[in-house]
Order: sequence, then structure tokens, then C-alpha cells
Amino acid sequence: MTSLDLFADPIALSAALVDIESPSHHEEAIADAVENALRGLEHAEVARFGNTVVARTNFGLGSRVVLAGHIDTVPLADNTPHKLIDGTLHGCGSVDMKSGMACYLAAFARLAEPGKSAHDLTVIAYEGEEVAQEYNGLHHLERDNPEWLEGDIALLGEPSGGIIEAGCQGTIRVFVDAAGTRAHSARSWLGHNAAHDLAGVLTRIAAYEPRAVEIDGCEYREGLNVVGLEGFVATNTIPDHARLIVNFRYAPDRSVEDAKAHLEEALSLEDGLTLTYDDISPAALPGLGDPVAAGLVKAVGGQFRAKFGWTDVARFSSLGVPAVNFGPGDPGFAHKKDEQCPTDQITQVFEQLMSYLSVNESE
Repeated sequence: MTSLDLFADPIALSAALVDIESPSHHEEAIADAVENALRGLEHAEVARFGNTVVARTNFGLGSRVVLAGHIDTVPLADNTPHKLIDGTLHGCGSVDMKSGMACYLAAFARLAEPGKSAHDLTVIAYEGEEVAQEYNGLHHLERDNPEWLEGDIALLGEPSGGIIEAGCQGTIRVFVDAAGTRAHSARSWLGHNAAHDLAGVLTRIAAYEPRAVEIDGCEYREGLNVVGLEGFVATNTIPDHARLIVNFRYAPDRSVEDAKAHLEEALSLEDGLTLTYDDISPAALPGLGDPVAAGLVKAVGGQFRAKFGWTDVARFSSLGVPAVNFGPGDPGFAHKKDEQCPTDQITQVFEQLMSYLSVNESE
């Protein structure tokens, strides 16, 4: 078994995690290493569910901060073991998100002692984030052991350039279907063009004016867009079926039910068209107005922004726990063969975490 030193420099710990290959569905070795290292901490309660490893302190402090990150990666692309080149850590998982996970594990290990931390801490290293929800370790905890997700705020170590990305927008994907009658295009009056039936709703979507909403100082920008069109039969045939695939990205001041109602009102489908919900994911409020979150904002120098895409922070929000993304690196390098993370950002995120969480620095 690979041995991890949680008290090593976070850059070295990041490199060690990269060197343990862990594409989705193959997280056992890295989970073993993380579990073994955490069990070496005297004051940490440790548990394992599948290949998801969790640990927490129970010092009876007045607040709890959850530090979470996934330990799986996308499939390897001949990009392990790690390489350190000119202040940059290269390798599969370096930015998504083993460097963030290393910062969280390193901070947890150093603060899991009486009198060290201003908050009780929970660290979660979970499997299956890069694949379908049914394999997601955080989803399994939410469903089966939600007590491990309890806290006053949760941080996810996804790459955010070393600044806070707060909350996330929700997303709904729907199919709008029209049915017609197939005919030769030379005798189109014998058929009924299903594609033409979508003209009205397509026009309404194109004319839709999305909101920009400010919450806790973060501006979220909604969007209603056609992301797919289907209906082709042949170049000389009137289509008897046509479909729009529509995606609605909504701000976290809307509940799922509010977002669905607004979407249906915006579409205002004509008789004969059918609406099918394909995917629904809730939004997450930023929660930066919470006193526990205020210390994090201070520790990062007041740098924060809204998270537009959907992330696992929404799982915490659904349980009433504010959550943010906070990790080193540019997410634009995620899933790339030349995946990389600047080592100075690893150091920065670790130091800011320690400033935020340590009892001597907390107000």
C-alpha cells in the first residue's frame, strides 16, 4: 500500500496523490492510502463507505466546517506519474482535483488536535464524481449517511483559481416534441411538418430575456437556450417528428419547483406539443452572509465570484449547508492530457485554509 504523509508540504502531498492512479471505478488504492493516513490521527473519527473515506473531529466547538473533494479522475492519458516543471505540477488529477484534496487533507491533519482549530472539521474524500450520479460517493452519503455532511459551511476543493466560487446555478434539461405526418416534400400538402410546429416555441426562446441576480454580492446570470434540434428524415421528406432540447440555467434564489413553473411559462407550448423533463439539478445558495463563511471571505482577501456551472455544492445546499468551491488551479486544464496546476496556488490555498480554520487566526 502506498503511504501518504499528511504533514508533508501540500505540493509533495499533491504529487503523491497524482501518482496513485485512480480513474473512476478504480479508487480502491487511493482510498486505502487516504484511510490509512487519516487513521493515524489520534483525535479523528474515521469511517469508510465503499471507496469514500470520511473523518471528523468532535471537540464540541460551536461550528463545523466540511472539507470535501473527489479522489477519482477521468481516464488516464499517459499522464502519470507526476512531473514538476517550472513551478507547475503536471499529471492526471493534478487540477481536478487532487491538489485541492491535498490542501484539505493537509489542513485537517494539522488542525485535528485540541486547541488548534476554531471549528470542528469534517474531511470527505469521495469516489465516483466523474461518472454518473449512481456512483457518486457524496450522493451515497447524502442518501445513506447524511450526518457526515452536516456543518455550518462546506468547501469543495474543485479548481477555482484560488478564489471562492460561491453557490452554483441549477440546471433543467427538457425535450419539446412535435408529431406530424411524413410525406414526400414534392407533395408536402399530404403531410404535416412537425418541425414547423416548433417555430413558435423556438421564437419565444430566442426572444427570452434572462435575469441577472445578485445574492450575497455574487451575480448569477440565468440562461434559456436550445442546445439541440432533431427531426431530419431525408432531404426530400417532410419530418413526422421534431424535437428541441432546451437547457434552463437558473439562479439559486429559485427552488426547483419555481424554476419548473417559470420554464413552462416561458415556453408556453402550443397544443399538440409535449414536454418531457430529462434532467433536474437544484441550485445552491452562496451563503456568504453566514458568520462562518465571513471568515473564509476574509482569509482569501475578499475575492469571490458566483459559480455558474452545477457542482456537488448543491448536495450540501439541499441539506441546508451553505457551500463554496475553493481550490487551486485553472479548471480549463481539467480532463486534458496536459492537466496541470501551479504550485504557488497550492501553497496559497493551503495557507488561506490554515488562516481561516486555525484558532489563532479566527475571530
